[in-house]
Amino acid sequence: MFNHGVSRRSFVKLTGVAAAGMGLTACGGSGGSSDSGSGAASAEGAIKIGGIGPITGAAAIYGTATKDGAQVAVDKINETEGKTVLELNWQDDEHDPEKSVNAYNTLKDWGMQVLVGTTTTAPCVAVSTETNADHIFQLTPSASSTDVIGGQADEDGNVTIPRKDNVFQMCFTDPNQGTASAKYIAEQKLGTKIAIIYNNADAYSTGIYRKFESEAKSHNLEIVSATTFTDDSATDFTVQLNEAKSKGADLVFLPIYYTPASIILKQANEMGFAPKFFGVDGMDGILTVEGFDTKLAEGVMLLTPFVATATDENTKGFVEAYKKTTNSDENPNQFAADAFDCVSAIWGAIKQLNITSAMTAQEICDKLTETFASGSYSFSGLTGENMTWSATGEVTKDPKGIIIKDGVYMPMDEAK
Repeated sequence: MFNHGVSRRSFVKLTGVAAAGMGLTACGGSGGSSDSGSGAASAEGAIKIGGIGPITGAAAIYGTATKDGAQVAVDKINETEGKTVLELNWQDDEHDPEKSVNAYNTLKDWGMQVLVGTTTTAPCVAVSTETNADHIFQLTPSASSTDVIGGQADEDGNVTIPRKDNVFQMCFTDPNQGTASAKYIAEQKLGTKIAIIYNNADAYSTGIYRKFESEAKSHNLEIVSATTFTDDSATDFTVQLNEAKSKGADLVFLPIYYTPASIILKQANEMGFAPKFFGVDGMDGILTVEGFDTKLAEGVMLLTPFVATATDENTKGFVEAYKKTTNSDENPNQFAADAFDCVSAIWGAIKQLNITSAMTAQEICDKLTETFASGSYSFSGLTGENMTWSATGEVTKDPKGIIIKDGVYMPMDEAK
């Protein structure tokens, strides 16, 4: 493991995505191809950015979104610069750690200099070990476990995975989602008697739950029920819902992914149980579940760093560009926005540091790691204003409260 000290704390401030040379008007596919393999010819002078995520398989909704979001950013940067300065090569890992490491090795053979990825947590834990050994800078858009970055104490206070100092996150860590959710529910007075249903076989869900549980007390939130499930039992939630109902829960907190959440909403409706439902970023995607009656999600709330229906110009421009790039009418989700911000933040630092394609991946890693870990590199993008990173690899930014209204995600303050 590399442990390069932070010796320079130069202040870098990027105000808005435009400050990274990236005004968000709609763009086509100019420059920066997203290759499925490693044999494509590279643009002379372009910095090679690798990407990894599932674009096939059960988690493809996440990987496809990050791939497309990253491509929008690369295309826009190349368009703004008037030449191909970034080249993106995206590899499918099918949400499988072993395949993700194989994808990483393919990108290394291609000559990757920076990695945006991986998309999901288990593959990212595996790949981040590889990038740390190889000293290649890695910024993941959406892998939220603290095991990705290392250096974090477990529930017993032990650090079992050393800090991988080249790895940073654009998304919130799982514990931070639990903290932010408890704070938001209390501040917005959304409920006082809380039931929790979480997946005790999933590190993502369990990590959020544990932090939420510890934070709830300090915000005068009473947890009246905490029930669990596993992937094998994620088809029938009547026991969990009946307990929540019998305990008088006025809000059910769901630190889980959207597929089991859709089943919970359906079964709650069938039993006449209608509390408020509050989720985290894994809930993003519930409106796309095949066969799910989206009316059942009306009023569901979640914390997420991005919502496509926001009315600011950067969001509107990104949504338009994303639809053009993907040739569809589908709105981008938060994973696409996180990946866009990953590429944008990396490019902002590249320009500030005068990094060139002639540098080795290790030389680039030295410069980017020192800058991101300094705490003084600030970036404003789609998923947050004045974002900074600490030496732990964690990002600091404010989550947004989202509510599903009339079948779309809406900022909570705009939906009132």
